[in-house]
Amino acid sequence: MFDVFGSVKGLLKIDSVCIDNNIFRLHYKATVIILVAFSLIVTSRQYIGDPIDCIVDGVPLNIMDTYCWIYSTFTLPNHVNGRVGKDVVQPGIRSHVDGKDEVKYHKYYQWVCFVLFFQAMFFYLPRYMWKTWEGGRIKMLVLDLDCPIISEECKTDRKKILIDYFATNLHTQNFYAIQFFLCELFNLVNVIAQIFFMDYFLDGEFSTYGSDILKFTEMESEVRGDPMARVFPKITKCTFHKYGPSGSIQKLDGLCLLPLNIVNEKIYVFLWFWFLFVAVLSGLNLVYRTAVMVIPKFRLLLLRVRSRLVPQNEIEILTKKFQIGDWFVLYQLRKNIDPLIFKELVSDLAKKLDGKESV
Repeated sequence: MFDVFGSVKGLLKIDSVCIDNNIFRLHYKATVIILVAFSLIVTSRQYIGDPIDCIVDGVPLNIMDTYCWIYSTFTLPNHVNGRVGKDVVQPGIRSHVDGKDEVKYHKYYQWVCFVLFFQAMFFYLPRYMWKTWEGGRIKMLVLDLDCPIISEECKTDRKKILIDYFATNLHTQNFYAIQFFLCELFNLVNVIAQIFFMDYFLDGEFSTYGSDILKFTEMESEVRGDPMARVFPKITKCTFHKYGPSGSIQKLDGLCLLPLNIVNEKIYVFLWFWFLFVAVLSGLNLVYRTAVMVIPKFRLLLLRVRSRLVPQNEIEILTKKFQIGDWFVLYQLRKNIDPLIFKELVSDLAKKLDGKESV
């Protein structure tokens, strides 16, 4: 387990070369770490601790625990809001009649640790795709120019390599930029798809889970029903079938404690707000990316903001000469190259492309 935590900790390392942005890192760093950590917490409680304790007369406790864990437990949704100790034993727990009372079975808690882990894998998938498509291009182009302390001769040689690269590959890098934009789109599609998936996984309860809890905190204690008790009940019922002395089948009702659901309910409250936060930011990022693709003046503005040391007229020359792919590569380089060196690079590149001076 400590080895797994060590691998998760590795995601916190700052990359020596930045090839994406903060919204992208929310998906493959922050969200992956959160999901893997939650998966490990649930796994430790589920397979190392005691996830369920059941009691029923006439059945050994260990057998009852195993039986109810495998074949699921249930509650009565129509009795979740009853008064504890008067109307119901616990929320959703009271005597019932087969075929008359609605019964809700709870079996998903067996799969929570696996589902969280596979969700983390899907959040990392766009990052894996982008690293594969990117192929280390930005790292090769940076050429140690991220360090301000570099010999003049070395700096001149490496700037010339970059300038020759842009001149040779002018207007041929659009597909490179489009691949990154597709990965950003995939991030948004993934987080929205996972919200719908979790809603399906929790029997339609996840989509309103967070908002129901917010409403719950504002209600009067006499009339409110805890949505966490409905989705993740801590006490449930389980029916055990056995043969009686005469060979007839006997149905034995038992009560089960699910301490694991104390953890699960908190996890999914957090995930509801986190996924909503990530989805909103990813949607805004998609609007931003659309503006970048279709509005050249917006690209000019972004490059100006990123490169305040560079003369404005030189940035305008590059923006006019560049297509979206050329602009994107230069913008990525700006994140990784020392500002003073980048200023010199842009000046020399603008002169080269403008035909004023041979570099």
